[in-house]
Amino acid sequence: MSENARSTARYSYGGDEQIFVQLDEEMSLQANFRAMAIAELIRQRAIPGIVDVCPANASYQVLFDPDVIHPQDLMQELQAIDNEVGDAMDFDLTTRIIEVPVYYNDPWTYETLMRFRDRHQSPETTDLEYAARINGLDSVEAFIEAHSGSPWFTSMVGFVAGLPFLFQMTPRERQLEVPKYLRPRTDTPALTIGHGGCFSCIYSVRGAGGYQMFGITPAPIFDPEQRLPDFADFMIFFNPGDIVKFRPIDREEYDEYRAQVEDGAFRFHKREVHFKLSEFLSDPDGYNRGLMEALNGN
Repeated sequence: MSENARSTARYSYGGDEQIFVQLDEEMSLQANFRAMAIAELIRQRAIPGIVDVCPANASYQVLFDPDVIHPQDLMQELQAIDNEVGDAMDFDLTTRIIEVPVYYNDPWTYETLMRFRDRHQSPETTDLEYAARINGLDSVEAFIEAHSGSPWFTSMVGFVAGLPFLFQMTPRERQLEVPKYLRPRTDTPALTIGHGGCFSCIYSVRGAGGYQMFGITPAPIFDPEQRLPDFADFMIFFNPGDIVKFRPIDREEYDEYRAQVEDGAFRFHKREVHFKLSEFLSDPDGYNRGLMEALNGN
């Protein structure tokens, strides 16, 4: 398995100062976790000349100084690390599980999605109704339960500042899949919970977008002024490898959280956990129950 994993990697140069490595053509938790493991090992090695490493869904990119390390020498270093990591089944990732409150079917995303029905596959229904139907669920409530019932793995952060791409931690046959809009919107409320393909996301700022809109969170994930306690070290909250658990809330609880944000007192409910891919794959449901127990302090 390790040899097959390594054989899929493709190395290419991104200009004079970057090397891009595509680990697999298909996104999977295994491919993403391998990118995480390789990126972590690169950081631990502290190879002179490497400026930054950025893991993505099924790839990673390295920024380097060619005056310090020759590109071919760096390529050999990366290939050696790839061989060492293999399929990453034994890699133990120290990360966080984070509860994200979500006001599903909220009035702000509803107003927005109704303005853009001409760009949608199913103009006669809402995004949630459409998502429930194409996933074989009999109601919006059933879809919300499926969306919030299992954790999501942060496969990468980017596209716009602080936006996390989230991959559902369930067996492939149970993953929720919903296509993007036929044509992108010119507006999406900040902190919208979106979904496109197999990925969920949280829009960090207001702007254009093409993902289906399911709800909104009161919790900021991008704080350029670093006003809130969770942003004391950095203006972006999420890191690749973070595990997210959505929790449905109502309007009253949403307003309470927003008041905490305005007062500068809001904090995410989170716990440090260790994630091991082999243990998750052997029993996804049991492993997820353990994560929930860790989040709840049990």
